[in-house]
Amino acid sequence: MPAIQSSTALARLRILDLTRVRAGPSCVKQFADFGADVIKIESPPGVDPNENMGGPRHGFDMQNLHRNKRAMTLNLKLPEAREIFYKMAKTADIVVENYRPDVKFRLGIDYASLSKVNERIILASISGFGQDGPYASRPGFDQIAQGMSGLMSVTGEPGRGPMRTGAAIADVSAGLYAALGIFTALIERQASGKGQWVQSCLLQSGIALLDFQAARYLMKGEVAPQVGNDHPTSMPTSAYRTADGYINVACSGDGMWKRLCNELGREDLLAREEFKTNELRAKNRAELNRILNEEFSQKPSAYWVEAINKAGVPTGPIYRIDEAFADAQVQHIQAAAEVEHPKLGRFRIVNQAVKLSRTPAVIKTATPEVGQHTDEILKELGYAEKDIARLREGKVV
Repeated sequence: MPAIQSSTALARLRILDLTRVRAGPSCVKQFADFGADVIKIESPPGVDPNENMGGPRHGFDMQNLHRNKRAMTLNLKLPEAREIFYKMAKTADIVVENYRPDVKFRLGIDYASLSKVNERIILASISGFGQDGPYASRPGFDQIAQGMSGLMSVTGEPGRGPMRTGAAIADVSAGLYAALGIFTALIERQASGKGQWVQSCLLQSGIALLDFQAARYLMKGEVAPQVGNDHPTSMPTSAYRTADGYINVACSGDGMWKRLCNELGREDLLAREEFKTNELRAKNRAELNRILNEEFSQKPSAYWVEAINKAGVPTGPIYRIDEAFADAQVQHIQAAAEVEHPKLGRFRIVNQAVKLSRTPAVIKTATPEVGQHTDEILKELGYAEKDIARLREGKVV
């Protein structure tokens, strides 16, 4: 069987995937969904004490992160397995790993070693804290990075202590930044003919996600506090109580403020000195939110979402996850995709978020079983049946 053709967009690329858990797979998923031949390489069962780090094979995490791939086993601790890996690397475009930084050097799959085999190869390394420096050897974990980056310090309500976000955003963003780096290196390679070493880490990705909050500090020395659901600087942008739940209102600037007051029939608020400017509305957010919560609590969420959007002020419901996937627009953009698994049957996973008009991503296959394509890939490399049997007997694969 050749590469899994989920799309033709990246069909010319081959990726050797050594990733596990979330950050690395989040990177590789971007390529697999667009048709790259991704070969997921894992240790034979019983070799790696951390082989279940990504959760059960048939669990939601593994099934969501490793679709559209082929899978083989390879014990990279053995010299013969490394020789197989080098054969694969000769024709591969990209290797992606998220081991601790020293592991790749011990295994002989660092960039210097791989570039001797193939000068065009791109190695992407995703780590917790970077490939060098005082914390390089520490194990990386999403929540640790959220705390160290400052993300948790600006998340949550004042006086309640730091709060992690409800999703693994440091992991996922590190993967996406790595994918962006790989695409940049691929474009540069068209001119130079050479690959390079792409690096991302959870810590710096978390800091990058701070965006304007980090810029406030770097430029003005302002250390942003927790403000709960309020926008740090632009008010009234917050979550407000309605007669039957909550809504988000994003009212930015004086023009939107005027339209919101008119829609509420509270033109008197426009004349109040403490609400005259955006800066004053942010400073006096407690009183402003008290007034708006009283107004919004008079009618249900659906009424306000319709009326305030019509008035030109962005407004939306606050959903549970099941409500989000039931929403008409979410269904229209196809945020979920179905796959067929030989043991699990048909089920839904998270769809690719990037849409291309001519060569779109396609979720073609479910996550493969451990080593499902090992024999197939070895035969592509020229190994005969008797050679494969010998490799299995020696626990090389």
